[in-house]
Amino acid sequence: MAAEPKHWSSSLGFILATTGAAVGLGNLWRFSFLAGENGGGAFVLIYIACVLLIGMPIMLAELILGRIGGGSAVHSINALIKQTGANPAWKLIGALSVFIPFVGIAYYSVVGGWTVDYAAQGLAGQVASASGNLADKNFNAMLANPLRMLLAHSVFMIGVMMVLIRGVQGGIEALSRLLMPALFIMLAGLMTYALLVGDAAKALDFLFLPDWSAVTGKTVVLAAGQAFFSLAIGVGIMITYGAYVPNSISLGRSVAIIALVDTAVAIMAGLAIFPLVFSQGLDPAGGPGLIFVTLPTAFGQMSGGMVVGAVFFILLFFAAFTTGIGTLEPVVAWMEERRGMSRTRGTLIAGSAAWAIGIAALLSFNVWAKFFPLNAIPGFVGKGVFDVMDFAIASILLPFNGLLIALFTGWVAAQLAHGKLGLTPALERAWIWVLRLLIPFAILLIALWK
Repeated sequence: MAAEPKHWSSSLGFILATTGAAVGLGNLWRFSFLAGENGGGAFVLIYIACVLLIGMPIMLAELILGRIGGGSAVHSINALIKQTGANPAWKLIGALSVFIPFVGIAYYSVVGGWTVDYAAQGLAGQVASASGNLADKNFNAMLANPLRMLLAHSVFMIGVMMVLIRGVQGGIEALSRLLMPALFIMLAGLMTYALLVGDAAKALDFLFLPDWSAVTGKTVVLAAGQAFFSLAIGVGIMITYGAYVPNSISLGRSVAIIALVDTAVAIMAGLAIFPLVFSQGLDPAGGPGLIFVTLPTAFGQMSGGMVVGAVFFILLFFAAFTTGIGTLEPVVAWMEERRGMSRTRGTLIAGSAAWAIGIAALLSFNVWAKFFPLNAIPGFVGKGVFDVMDFAIASILLPFNGLLIALFTGWVAAQLAHGKLGLTPALERAWIWVLRLLIPFAILLIALWK
C-alpha cells in the first residue's frame, strides 16, 4: 500500500486545514468573553491591530520556516541552523514547538470535552435552561463529575487520533473540507438569527463603537494574547503545516486569507452571541461562563432556543475539534521523524500520553480542586493543575516561542526566505523589520506590562 502523501493537495485544501487549526475555541469562546469583559469595540480594534502587526508576520514566518525546513518543527529548525551556520541554541524553537502542542492538547482536550458534552446535551434537547441558576448548576455539575468529564475528554481525544491516523490529505485535509464549510454555514445562520430576533442595535454598538475609557494596559495585553491564541501561532502547528505546502502556493496570500477568515469568524461569533445576551438582559461580561452558562440561559428564554442551542454547541465542537487535530499534528510529525514510527503508532502513543496528562487537568475541577502544585512560585499561586498548564502555555511559552521565531526568522533565516513568500520586495523588507524590531519590542512590552 502506497504511503499517504505528506502535502496538501491544493491551495484550498491548505487554507481550509490551516484555518481549521486556527479557528477554534479562541474565536468562539475566548474572544467573546474577553470582548465582553473589556469594553467591546475598543478591544475588537486593538485585537485586529495585534493580528495585523504581530499575528500575521509570525504566522508567515512559521510557514516559511516549515516550507524551507521540509519537516516537523524540530527537523525544520535543525535544517535551517545547518544551512545558516547559526548557533545551535536556536534548536530551542523546535523543542518548544513540540512541547507546547503536546501539553496544549492535553488540557485543550478537556475543554474540547465540554463541547462534546454540551453538543450531546443539545442533541438531546437539554441544553436550554430556564434560568441562570439552572444553567450555572448544570455547568458546575459537569465540572464536579470526573467520570463525565473523563468520558467527554476521551471521546474528543480518540476522535482527534482517528483523523490523524488517516494522514495529511486523507485525514486532516479531508475533514477540514467537510467541517470548515459546515462551520461557516452554521455560524452565518446563527448570526442572522441572532440579529433578527435579538437586540441587534445594542450588540452592534457594543462590538463596533469603541469605549476608549475602558482601555487599560491589561486590555492591550489580553488583545495581543488573544491574537496568539486565535491564530495558533507560537505552537508549532504552522511550522509543521508549512512543511506540507507545495512551492506553487503563495504563503503571503494564504496568510492574508487565513487571518481574514479567522478574524471574521471571531466577529461573527460576537454577532451571534451578544444580540441574544442583550435581548435577555444578561451580562456580556460573563467571563468563561458566557458560553456555558449565559448562552444556555438565553436559549431557554427564546422561541426555538432548544434548536438554536443544539446548533450552537455542535458548531462549538467543530471549531474545537479542528484545532485539536492541528495541535496534536506537530507531535505526531516529530515522532514519525525522530522515532521512525509509523503514523498510526506515533499518533496512538502521542495521543494516549496527552490524554493521560489531560486526566490530571480535568481532576483539578473536582477531586484535586484544592491541589495547587506550584503554589510556592509567584504567578502560580492558587492555580490548580489545569490553570498551571494554561498559564504556562498561553501566557509564558507561547509568547516566548513567538519571540524566538520572530528573531530567528528576521535575523538568521531571512535570506533563505527571500523571494519565497509571495510578497512584493517592499512588503518583504517591511516583514523582515517587523520581525526584527517591532514584534520583539511588542512582546517584551506585553510581558512587562502588568
